Amino acid sequence: MSLEEKVMAQMKDAMKAKDEALLRGLRAIKAEIIKAKTDPGANGQISADTEMKLLQKLVKSRKDSLVIYEQQNRADLATKESEEIAVIEKFLPQQMSEAELKEAVASIVAQTGAAGPQDMGKVMGVASKQLAGKADGKAIAEAVKNALNNK
Repeated sequence: MSLEEKVMAQMKDAMKAKDEALLRGLRAIKAEIIKAKTDPGANGQISADTEMKLLQKLVKSRKDSLVIYEQQNRADLATKESEEIAVIEKFLPQQMSEAELKEAVASIVAQTGAAGPQDMGKVMGVASKQLAGKADGKAIAEAVKNALNNK
């Protein structure tokens, strides 16, 4: 079952249950999927990898908005953003813990033979591919930087 089919099935249930928060999150996902399918070169299809990137992008943008709303003391808008984040994250794979991320990055550093901070690009290329969907890009970059600085 594709992401779009899962979202549509849950949208029906959310409408019946009149769950506004769930419905907002699902509609955001659906809109992003439709937008990706209509992009030039997509041919009406998107891969599972692209779906994960869309979901991560949605979560990231909402987290950025959440920080801004909290700084401006807009609890009403911050609550909506956090509800949508929770809905979208249900469709993402389980995120790695900080310890698991450090361990994975250490393994990748050993695989690539990186000697220090000058090899960050080489390590990031491998880490981004291997850890896609399992960890946030910013967290991966931070873990790689720490691992290479400790070499």
